[in-house]
Amino acid sequence: MKLLSEKLLGGKQGAIGLAILSLLLFVIFPLWLDLFRLGLIGKYVTYAFVAISLVLLWGNGGILSLGQGMFFGLGGYCMAMFLKLEASDPISTKIQTTPGIPDFMDWNQLTALPWFWEPFKSLTLTILLVLIVPTLLAFIIGFAMFKRRVGGVYFAIITQAIALILSILIVGQQGYTGGVNGITDLKTMLGWDIRTDSAKYILYFANAGLLIACMLLARYILTSKFGMLLLAMRDKEERVRFSGYDVSNFKIFIFCIAAMISAIGGAMFTLQVGFMSPSFVGIVPSIEMVIFAAVGGRMSLIGAVYGTLLVNFGKTMFSETYPELWLFLMGGLFIAVVMFFPDGLAGIYENYASKFNLAGKFSKLTAKFTKSTAAVDELVGEKP
Repeated sequence: MKLLSEKLLGGKQGAIGLAILSLLLFVIFPLWLDLFRLGLIGKYVTYAFVAISLVLLWGNGGILSLGQGMFFGLGGYCMAMFLKLEASDPISTKIQTTPGIPDFMDWNQLTALPWFWEPFKSLTLTILLVLIVPTLLAFIIGFAMFKRRVGGVYFAIITQAIALILSILIVGQQGYTGGVNGITDLKTMLGWDIRTDSAKYILYFANAGLLIACMLLARYILTSKFGMLLLAMRDKEERVRFSGYDVSNFKIFIFCIAAMISAIGGAMFTLQVGFMSPSFVGIVPSIEMVIFAAVGGRMSLIGAVYGTLLVNFGKTMFSETYPELWLFLMGGLFIAVVMFFPDGLAGIYENYASKFNLAGKFSKLTAKFTKSTAAVDELVGEKP
């Protein structure tokens, strides 16, 4: 039992960090923020899934993917397709030329639902496809690249190119995907109105709960033998290969796991925000997600979540206050982190808080205060 808690929580320090993060997500934010701001936090939390996947893939595996946005987007599109079909029942779409199909299909003169949309009539199949479709794409990409020992900057460029191709394909196939506008006007899930205030609170807590679950899964992976092999592959790949391990299979596996976690975030984004568009699939969101992990600390799961919240909070604040400058501020933030704090927020804590041993000093101060208080009580007690 103790070994399991060590693997899931990362020891005492990891348990404390996870408890503080849970307190923020489940108690402080819901009590402190209004529904609009809480909805923004919920949207930021969906990006944190991708940041966690990059800690696994980039921080511990040494595999920099500049295309994680495509997995995030695919998960979001899978969920959006289910919600759109539910919103496109024959009664709601009776004014269309072809009732019972999404409105953008009718506008593009489609007369029947495409075959690949059929499975998304079922919520169970949709949830499975949210996990399977991005994972399958990641397997195909990983198998094609890693079996040929393509890595480093070449792999990063290729994933970036694939993300661009996928976003262009989604925009070009307007009749099947909604085009540049994406899939919008999502209202209900199994008859449950996801636009109500109560639904938004429920979806926020479900979103936060899934994030914690994915963090526990990632922590279990990193503290297992496989996690140790990931670190060894990152630092000494040839030595691991000469030890008899098939490095390519390990890389494919962690790439698939990272894609699946990103897809969960995309599906929750669709539920939180109520739409999905190709703007979340391309190059720009993928690079922003790398920034989230870098700012938080690419070796720290908790740090990646804080980095995501911090960067997006700054993005919202800067875009509201300085709408023409916020992109430059984001770029400056990333450059500053790379130059001065390469290990991100987690590195700052480890280098400075641990260096000054604040916890130890606080314990000593408390002990001195207790000792002094006892001495005073003893003197007072001796007086006649």
